[in-house]
Amino acid sequence: MTPRRFILFPVLLLFLYLGMYTWNQRTGFLDDLATQLGLEAVGTVLKPLVSLQTALSDFWERYFDLVGVREENERLKADLIAIRSELVQMGEERAELRRLRELLSLPSDASWRPVGARVLAGRMGPNGVLETVTISRGYLTGGAPGTPLATNLGLVGRVLRASAHTASVLLLTDPGSRIAVLSQDTRAPGILTGRGLRHPMEVRFVARNSGVREGELLVTSGLDGAYPKGIPVARVVSVAPSDYSQFLSVLAVPLVDVERLEEVLLLERVGSPPPVGPPLPELVGPPVPRGVR
Repeated sequence: MTPRRFILFPVLLLFLYLGMYTWNQRTGFLDDLATQLGLEAVGTVLKPLVSLQTALSDFWERYFDLVGVREENERLKADLIAIRSELVQMGEERAELRRLRELLSLPSDASWRPVGARVLAGRMGPNGVLETVTISRGYLTGGAPGTPLATNLGLVGRVLRASAHTASVLLLTDPGSRIAVLSQDTRAPGILTGRGLRHPMEVRFVARNSGVREGELLVTSGLDGAYPKGIPVARVVSVAPSDYSQFLSVLAVPLVDVERLEEVLLLERVGSPPPVGPPLPELVGPPVPRGVR
């Protein structure tokens, strides 16, 4: 390139710049174009960055929301389990309250005071061979030996042995149990004897002409002094002449399901000191005539 051309080229560029500058000053086209191109470039760069920031922010917020929802779900599950447990407990308490109300409706002689007790266990300890249950009352709390027990359905038995706050109850189904009873309709007396948990009880010494019928209710007579009069005990299921005595052969079943006892009432005699010493003697009934075996 010759020096003349070398000088001419910058001069031409200068004139071109001055021309465009003057034209831009009059029209403002280049300024607007530069502004638009700059904005477009900035927007092109910032839009992906802002989108990425928004996505990350949304993801982070959703993550914490999910964590919060999970924690809330766990808390709600725990609350639901607690509420269900409370409902079960309330249902059990309501059933217990219903049973206790039924117990309190048991008719009782004014000379006997009812005392509530809870059944703690079945056969245990030295009485394991007997038909017994253990209750939460002892001789200091109304459960002295000889004290009768009942539910709203009928008689259960009587206290056999007692400590200060716990007692063992001999059930009416035990072979050692003896209860003086009357048939509710015909008023025929007899002695109700247990024959074991899985066997019907026997009503001894019922006269042949007593008129006792199947289905008749047996209640305590009170003649033995061990039980209040008029407490339902059992229902007659079989009546037949005896093959070896002058009495009827009468079988009965207890009104109380002694295998499912939960609460009972002790019938404590009012105005007399609690019995001490061994349990009351068994009532065996009238003597059998000679020659009859």
